Amino acid sequence: MGMFDLSGKVAVVTGASGGLGQGMAVGLAEAGADIVAVSNSGSEETVAMIEALGRKAVDLQADLSQPEGLEDVFKQALEFGGRVDVLVNNAGIIRRTPAAEHAWQDWQDVIDINLSTVFYLSQLAGRHMLERGSGKIVNIASMLSYQGGINVPGYTASKHGVAGITKALANEWAGKGVQINAIAPGYMLTNNTKQIVEDKARYQSITDRIPAGRWGTPDDLKGPVVFLSSSASDYLNGHVMCVDGGWMAR
Repeated sequence: MGMFDLSGKVAVVTGASGGLGQGMAVGLAEAGADIVAVSNSGSEETVAMIEALGRKAVDLQADLSQPEGLEDVFKQALEFGGRVDVLVNNAGIIRRTPAAEHAWQDWQDVIDINLSTVFYLSQLAGRHMLERGSGKIVNIASMLSYQGGINVPGYTASKHGVAGITKALANEWAGKGVQINAIAPGYMLTNNTKQIVEDKARYQSITDRIPAGRWGTPDDLKGPVVFLSSSASDYLNGHVMCVDGGWMAR
């Protein structure tokens, strides 16, 4: 593994119960990291997959929309591994309604989880990492960090914000040994896209626009998250990496 080796590292992954979070958590464990799997519903399956690889893992359930919940998550993560080397801010929600009908609560819920939580958990981890002079934070952005989308105004605003936070924190912390970057997944086969996949015409029109000719899967994020969490990316700061099968190149 060389510069991609994460042996002895402790990684916190939010939204780790399934989908992209599960894929990334397992990928980090395959590279040698021990995992703090965080979700609001439990990550037993993810923990079992990691332990089967011979790595340590802990399942933390928390309300990530509240500052107290985030503080407790970070405290427990430190108790588990003694330190946090990597933070992957993956937890997110989406509410699909036309902008003219988008409820205030839907907007607020999405912004709270997708944006405010990313900043506050990054702040908690960042303070710890700055004291140690090293650390990696990987935020999960989106194609909607670049585009407007349809019927997802809150989600789009939140993911634009994630890209902005990534760059802002990198400006402050890059010179202090802490690298902050983001992954912008393209169209991925997860529960978040189930509604689109079930619309056969729209699913096919999207697939036809992807140069790779297929939608992504959680496994497609393993390599990128390991890269951004390892010493291989020590000179990469404030970058939003598109993992999209070529979608943005069209």
